[in-house]
Amino acid sequence: MLPPTMDRCGIIVILTVVCMASCAVGATSIFNVMSFGAVGDGRTDDSQAFLSAWRGACDGRARGTTPAVYVPPNRTFLLNPLTFNGPCRTRMYFLISGTIIAPIKTSSAWMGKQRHVWILFSNVNGLIVKGKGVVNGQGSSWWPKTLCFDDPANGQFCKGPTGMIFRRCNGLRLDGFTKINGPGSHMLIMSSNDVVVSNLRVIAPGDSPNTDGIDISGSTKVQIRNSFIATGDDCIAISAGSSNIDISGITCGPGHGISIGSLGSGGFDAVENVRVRNCTLKETITGVRIKTIQGGKGYARNISFEGIKFVAVDNPIQIEQFYCPLKKNCPTDTSSSVAISDISFIAISGTSIAENVINLSCSQSIGCKNIKLDRVYLTSSTPGKKVSANCNNAHGIATHTRPAVKCLLP
Repeated sequence: MLPPTMDRCGIIVILTVVCMASCAVGATSIFNVMSFGAVGDGRTDDSQAFLSAWRGACDGRARGTTPAVYVPPNRTFLLNPLTFNGPCRTRMYFLISGTIIAPIKTSSAWMGKQRHVWILFSNVNGLIVKGKGVVNGQGSSWWPKTLCFDDPANGQFCKGPTGMIFRRCNGLRLDGFTKINGPGSHMLIMSSNDVVVSNLRVIAPGDSPNTDGIDISGSTKVQIRNSFIATGDDCIAISAGSSNIDISGITCGPGHGISIGSLGSGGFDAVENVRVRNCTLKETITGVRIKTIQGGKGYARNISFEGIKFVAVDNPIQIEQFYCPLKKNCPTDTSSSVAISDISFIAISGTSIAENVINLSCSQSIGCKNIKLDRVYLTSSTPGKKVSANCNNAHGIATHTRPAVKCLLP
């Protein structure tokens, strides 16, 4: 399965990478996409070659060994929208050393194909995607030239496809590669358990719309650590059905910070047991926030933000229960709301370009319960300018904060 031209040292490096990822691996079979007809010139559609390599690895041609689909360096592979389906017979490796690119919006490659996602991994338990390569969504052709919000009721669809979706991939590991210029969100982890994301670089221009870095939906036991995310929207967004999420060592910015939500638009939405710690946010539009839509149902609880450093961030700390991104036709139902409780902001410091640096805007129907702020020290990026805190129906306690948070209710 190895081409005769493959360098011996390259093989050793590949095997070393795989074995480092899992010391239990006894033998490895490499499925090099070049051996399945890939060209790698950046112009030829290499989708079928990738799918052939995937099927060979996934279907168990390498019985008794660990299969690894290999994307070699120094080549650029054009992939049309495609799905890598499981289940596979054993743990799967997808090793990225080269560059993978998407077709641009105007390409006929999108005609009759899945429009919501470029690359989909589905039902692949034990999948490991790693390497030092680049996955380039070539998103600029999708980004509107003027500010645009999705408004399906009026037939306005602005979001490009998600770059990579990992759906029902339990035991997923993502490590080392770079994801750039997504047409829409760069990555979505959905309906997956026991996920570790580490050492990634996710990059798009700060003015690129709807280009979330990593989205988490309906997933549990997810760790995201030691990664650099700079995009035009949320660096990380955690949405309904997610629990036991641990985020640490993230450098975020530009972008919209690290968010819970939005919640409340999908029936009963719930997020719980989230810990965000030891992260740095630089020049983001928002910092750490929880956002819900008025009139929704569900809860967001047991969420902590610890050891966060802000550098010239707008809206550093925010609970927003009146979230309405379109700023029109906003929900007015005050009879119900997503219940927010047991939220902690601890050991947070830095600077902000805003005057109101702490905004806890909770619903009138339920309010926020057991909010805790401790050792929160925020100052203005402009020397000598005062900063303030604002609350609406927020209940809790604040100790050792600057500015003083006197608006919390008991």
